[in-house]
Amino acid sequence: MRAIRLHGRGDIRLEDVPAPGSLGPRDVLIKPRFCGICGTDLHEYVEGARVVPSKPHPMTGAMLPQILGHELSADVVEVGTDVVNTKPGDRIAVMPEISCGRCYYCQRGWNHLCTLHACVGLSWAWGGFSEYAVVPDYSAVVLPDAVSYEQGALLEPTAVAAYAVERGHLQGGGSILIAGAGPIGILAALYARAIGAGAVYITETNVKRLDLARSLGVSEVFNPAAPERAAARKQGRDTATGVFDPSKSWVVDALRERTGGVGVDVAVDCTGNEFGLNTCINAVRSRGTVVESALHVQSPTVDMYALGLKDASLEATWCFNVYDFPRYASLIAAGRLPVEKAISAKIPLEDVDEKGFKVLTDPSGGATKILVYPEAH
Repeated sequence: MRAIRLHGRGDIRLEDVPAPGSLGPRDVLIKPRFCGICGTDLHEYVEGARVVPSKPHPMTGAMLPQILGHELSADVVEVGTDVVNTKPGDRIAVMPEISCGRCYYCQRGWNHLCTLHACVGLSWAWGGFSEYAVVPDYSAVVLPDAVSYEQGALLEPTAVAAYAVERGHLQGGGSILIAGAGPIGILAALYARAIGAGAVYITETNVKRLDLARSLGVSEVFNPAAPERAAARKQGRDTATGVFDPSKSWVVDALRERTGGVGVDVAVDCTGNEFGLNTCINAVRSRGTVVESALHVQSPTVDMYALGLKDASLEATWCFNVYDFPRYASLIAAGRLPVEKAISAKIPLEDVDEKGFKVLTDPSGGATKILVYPEAH
C-alpha cells in the first residue's frame, strides 16, 4: 500500500510499504478518509525528528522511518476478536494518544501524560497518511451521522484547542483573547463561541489569515503590525534595544477599552512566540488566566512581573483529555462548532510534500489546515 513516511529532516517520501497483517484481539483495521497536517508534523519535518523516535519506542517499537498523520477520520474495515466499541462499516475519528493504562497518570485519567506516551502517526507503527492503518480499539471514536469525514479529521486539533480554552476556565458571557489565527487559534475561537463566550478577540499579523479570522463571527480581529498603527508601534519600542514591548501595544490598550479598562478574562497564546505570549499576559485582567497552548521552539522571556502584579494565573497545556472526543463531536453535529472553517485545502497523498508541507512551512503563506486524502477522489 502507499504511505507517506518521514525519514529525517526535510525528508518525507511517498512509498510502497507492507499493508497491515493479522489483527490482535483489540486492534482495529481502518481505511483513512482524511488526515490533517499538524504543526507537530511540520516541526518534525523542518527541525528533524524530535517526537518521532530514532530508536525503537519502549512501548510500541516504532521508529524512523515513520508513517505520519494523527488527525484523521476513517472507515472501520475489520476488528479484533475482543473489540466491542466499534464494528466494520463504522465511520470514526481516531483519538491518537497511545497510553499504557497502568502508570501514575493513566490511573488518574491523565492518559495524555502517560510515562510511556506514544501517538498514532508519530510513535506508532501506523499513521493516517496511508491507505490502511491499525489503531487500538480505544482510539476509535464513532462519528455521529451529522459529522462529515472532513469534520471528523478535525476532531483532534479541535480537542487541543478546546482543552486550552477550558484550562482558562472561560465562563458563559466571559471575554477571551486568542493570539494567533493558525489552525489551533481558529478552532479555539470557534469553541469559545460555541460554549457561550460573550466576546472573542483574535490577534494575527499574517495578513492572509486576517480575512479568515474575520469570517468567524468573532467580536473583533486585531493586527498588531497594522501599517496605520506605525506610530503606536514605534512608541512601543524600547529605545535602548529597539525591541517591541507588548505592554505598550495598541492592541492591549484597545482590549482594555473594550472591557471597561479591565482586560479580558482569559487569553490563550496559539502563536508559540514570545511576543504573542507576552501580549496575552498584558491583555488579561487581574485574577485572569493566561493559557499557553503552543510549543515554543526557543525559550521565551516571560513578563512574570506583569503577571504577578495582576495575581493572574499562567497555565500550559499538552494535548487534551483523551475522553472528550465524543463531546466535541456532539457540538459539531449540533451545528454549534463549524470546525470545517479552518480547512484551506484538500490534497491527495502524492501532493503532500509540494502542496502540503512546503505550503504550510512558507512564512508568507496564509494556509491553515490542509487535509490529505489517501484514496483518489
